[in-house]
Amino acid sequence: MNILATFNDVKLFIFDVDGVLTDGSLILLNDGQMARTMNIKDGYALQLAIKKGYQILIVSGGNSQAVKDRLYKLGIENIFMGLTDKAGVVNSFLAKYKIDPKHALYMGDDLPDLLPMQCVQLICCPADAANEILKVAHYISPKEGGKGCVRDVIEKVLKLHNQWNETGVETIASK
Repeated sequence: MNILATFNDVKLFIFDVDGVLTDGSLILLNDGQMARTMNIKDGYALQLAIKKGYQILIVSGGNSQAVKDRLYKLGIENIFMGLTDKAGVVNSFLAKYKIDPKHALYMGDDLPDLLPMQCVQLICCPADAANEILKVAHYISPKEGGKGCVRDVIEKVLKLHNQWNETGVETIASK
């Protein structure tokens, strides 16, 4: 597989939440709430990908209103949480929007991601993914979950299409 060509074909990014958009840690608060942290650089890449016309699909077994709120604020509309059948949601999404699996990238980190990963052409994972995921991944980000792995894959795709810079932003090189 020519990995660069496969990144070039991506039109849909599919991400798990815990262990990918977060580092997988939970902060247990006195009121029973569980807090997660997300990387601001991942957030920047997600909103830029949307502005550039890419689709983002979030599939997670976890269910957190705070996570949903954060993702909605970034412009992500397709957020599916509390799932037991991630592969079913991925396949339904691909069918509904008539997206060829060769145009989809899935990034996951643990056993519940194995089946949905088989639904797409490009399987990616963070550096600290479970061994079973590391074995099947076509691309392993040098970044860990919640530490920029999402930005890593989005940046690769956007740079291949000269879309990484915000429209209208002058770079030092262009002055």
